[in-house]
Amino acid sequence: MILFVNSLTVIDFSYLCNKRGAVGESWIVDLTLHGQLNDESMVLDFGLVKKQIKGIIDNCIDHKLAVPATLNGSLTQHAEHSVLDCHFGDNYHLAMSAPNQAYCLIDADVIDEKSVTEFLIKTIMPELPSNIEKIEINLYPEHSKSFYYHYSHGLKKHDGNCQRIIHGHRSQIGISLDGMAMPRLQKEWADKWEDIYLATAEDEINKSDLKHVTAQENDVCFAYTSQQGYFEMAIDKSRCDILPCDTTVECIADYLSSQVKNQYPDSEVKITAYEGVGKGSISYA
Repeated sequence: MILFVNSLTVIDFSYLCNKRGAVGESWIVDLTLHGQLNDESMVLDFGLVKKQIKGIIDNCIDHKLAVPATLNGSLTQHAEHSVLDCHFGDNYHLAMSAPNQAYCLIDADVIDEKSVTEFLIKTIMPELPSNIEKIEINLYPEHSKSFYYHYSHGLKKHDGNCQRIIHGHRSQIGISLDGMAMPRLQKEWADKWEDIYLATAEDEINKSDLKHVTAQENDVCFAYTSQQGYFEMAIDKSRCDILPCDTTVECIADYLSSQVKNQYPDSEVKITAYEGVGKGSISYA
């Protein structure tokens, strides 16, 4: 017997790519369960699928930084935190110290849909009832109706997992002037923010104030303490955009509307900023 749940959840996370660096991503999760009927004449109650399996996925990878086994750098684990130090592409540097729960370690050379699917199946199967014989998972990005970008960030004021300093999203962006969509401007911002780290100005610190990581010459540094612990990072300034506000989707939309308004002061500006799949914020200027 087969049971399926489409769009069970969305995984919003960042992962390390030895070419691109930290990549924000959002994947929709479709789930299929194969097995025998239980005493309730079900493979598994839909309520348990949505609660238990979604909970496992959220706990093991959602809003984390996924790190592959083959890394151009090092990851040093301590009792309560781990320190990452690595280089990507044209020698771009990234270092991070965060509580251990902010990382997801995946035993694969690269982080992609295939390796994450295998990781999730291996993690989920031991937690399921014995009548379930096999599970299948399909991970895929949202079909894009507009230009999109991959970004990472951290929200120190958030009381949930968004406070982790490097997690991210794959997000569409909509820009309109006087009610007319502007694909050229959408593409300009999507290109500008492709694989970007969006930082908050008030989180910036001096290199000398770093506690656990070592910055390089071209790095900018950020740190904060939130409910889950102390987070800090150093990143090449070419891969970072420092905003004068928090990087919630509401603030991103407001920031973009002010930037576009500066370019087109005589036009009514509408920004539709997304945070992953099916959610976001609209700002007018």
